[in-house]
Order: sequence, then structure tokens, then C-alpha cells
Amino acid sequence: MGQLQYYSDLIIKVANDRDRAAFAELFDHFGPRLKGYLMQQGSDANVAEEIAQDVMVTLWRKADLFDPAKSSASTWLFRIARNRRIDRLRRQKTATLDPEDPSLQPAPPVDVANEMDARLRDERVRRALESLPEEQREVVRQAFFVGLSHSEIAEQTGLPLGTVKSRIRLAFGRLRQTIEADDAVDVD
Repeated sequence: MGQLQYYSDLIIKVANDRDRAAFAELFDHFGPRLKGYLMQQGSDANVAEEIAQDVMVTLWRKADLFDPAKSSASTWLFRIARNRRIDRLRRQKTATLDPEDPSLQPAPPVDVANEMDARLRDERVRRALESLPEEQREVVRQAFFVGLSHSEIAEQTGLPLGTVKSRIRLAFGRLRQTIEADDAVDVD
């Protein structure tokens, strides 16, 4: 299962079952990312934290409004964060809004060709990951989907650090070969 689908499924669990474990996982993953995004957009750390928490409360309360056919979990949550930031700026009497501020501009229309390319690329990567041996797939999952460092993976699995690095390097080599082979087939 792809990461995008995984987080969408978690939101659906929150919507349908009020699944606290799913919500906790979403909070742990998206909370810091939303805060970082908001700080990049000009919010100070405290305001970014408040807005990020507000977004996660909105997720809990309105998860049933999420439609995975219309957007990914991250797109949905970051759009809510963007809108909350704009609303907050508008409420501040002393804040002057710059109409040219990129965060106030509507999102560009979705490029259907790019969206289709991205979906095909995601599917290729998903198939390539599934073709890896289990021990390589697991270290790649921990490094890139869970976000663990190589040292943390070694600690959790009991493997030597060099073995973890070797497995990741071997996995990337196999992924590259598989994806390049898929690209060659698509060109033919």
C-alpha cells in the first residue's frame, strides 16, 4: 500500500470508527509537517503550533468530509492549514494583507497530465517496492515512510549499522533497475 493511500485510509478510519490510534498516527506524522509549513509561510512558532493543532482538531471533527477521490490526505490537511492561516490574518486588525501574498492566491488548476504522470510514477514505485526482498523492503519502509534514521533502524532491528546501510543501498539499486526497466517497456 502506498504512503498516500495509507494516510487516506487512516482518515477514513477516523471518520468511520473514530479510531484514536489512526488519529494519533496522523497527528504524529502531519503535526510537525504542518507547523513547519506554516512557519515557512511566515507564522511564528507559537502561531504555527496553534494553527497546526486546530487543523488536527478539524481532522478529528470533520474527517467524514475528506474525499480521497478529490485529494490526498496531505493536500487536504495542508489546504486546511493554509485557509486557517489566511483566516487568522484576516481577523487580526493590525495585520495588513498583501493581496499579492502567494498564500492568498487560489491554488493553480490541477494539470491532468501531470496528475496522471504522478499516479503512474507512484504505481511504478509501489510495484518496484513490492518486488524487493522483505529485508530490503522493511529497511526502506522504516527509513522513508516511518522516517527513522539509519542508526534508529539498526537499534530497532538489532542489525549492524553497516547492514542497514547496505540493504538500503542494494534496495535503491534494485528499485532503479526495476523502474528503468518499466520506463524502457513504456517507451516501446
